[in-house]
Amino acid sequence: MVQKWRSRKLGEICDIYQPQTITSNEIVKEGPFKVFGANGVIGYYTKYNHEDAEVLVTCRGATCGTLNMSEPKSWITGNAMVVHPKDGKVLSRDFLYYTLKNFNLSRTITGTGQPQITRNSLSPFQIPLPPLEIQKQIVERLDKIVEAQKLNDDLIQKTDELFQSLLHKELNLAGKDWEVKKLGDIAEVIMGQSPPSSSYNEQGEGLPFFQGKAEFGEMYPTPVKYCPSPTRIAEAGDILMSVRAPVGNINLAKEKSGIGRGLGAIRAGKGVDQSFLYFFFLKNENNWSRLSVGSTFLAIRRSNLDNLKIPLPPLETQKQIVAKLSAVQEYKTGLIAQRTKLKELFNSALHKSMSNK
Repeated sequence: MVQKWRSRKLGEICDIYQPQTITSNEIVKEGPFKVFGANGVIGYYTKYNHEDAEVLVTCRGATCGTLNMSEPKSWITGNAMVVHPKDGKVLSRDFLYYTLKNFNLSRTITGTGQPQITRNSLSPFQIPLPPLEIQKQIVERLDKIVEAQKLNDDLIQKTDELFQSLLHKELNLAGKDWEVKKLGDIAEVIMGQSPPSSSYNEQGEGLPFFQGKAEFGEMYPTPVKYCPSPTRIAEAGDILMSVRAPVGNINLAKEKSGIGRGLGAIRAGKGVDQSFLYFFFLKNENNWSRLSVGSTFLAIRRSNLDNLKIPLPPLETQKQIVAKLSAVQEYKTGLIAQRTKLKELFNSALHKSMSNK
């Protein structure tokens, strides 16, 4: 039979306090010691006020209740509440961190104007307190998953850096005698149009319907709304560009979808590899705002896109470039999927650990 863990109030087993705050003028961009504010590192300081790493709870503002862990020899400001175990032989700091991460601290939030967590509101909050040896086992199990998450995130970052380097190298025009053509001559440009909002739904009836950058993801947009009778359609594989503020962002249509007036779809014609065109637009994603017009509300017109000059190598060269870039991009996509699985694994392990299962 599984022994049920007792629960204890935080105020009974932890010191809860807000450290001394320093002014923004005292915080610098570089220095010997990190400064931790409400949501993590906010700069550096010449001194530190905590020798060891501490469990921090954001105690003011919209992110009230967020958990952080500081680093040894750092300055912690009064915008974070320190929750420090009184006796390390009774409560492990790392177990405390994971425990609070598992629970919703929203019920400890007070204040009708700006949300805040106070010592008085946090002290009665109860947490499970298993024997120290079991705490250590739980921490070890969760630490292994966190380490795997960090390694995976590092791989994602390095793969993204490789992709960006390769993208700019392969599409760099220096020393390349590629033909230049107008986009309107080599591709079909479809400007989105919004049907009456009464035709939208969130129940999956009709085609996915995208209206702008808000729905964009890493590569594909995420459906939020659907429309049974869209007036403009993007086919699977079409390049999607945000054409109304904010302008220039790029995604791909994963499936046949309706597009609203905030988007344009670009579909390669004969002799042009669709993926090559996508990589060209992706490489220049930060530059497309120059195509926009309007003094108060920026937008890209169809004529601007039709007249856009595209450097176009022979089709065989396009395919060779696409093969290189796609291999790296697909590897990164796999890593991103792995990140999702690791997050699910961590949440599951955390919940089971705190449920004494």
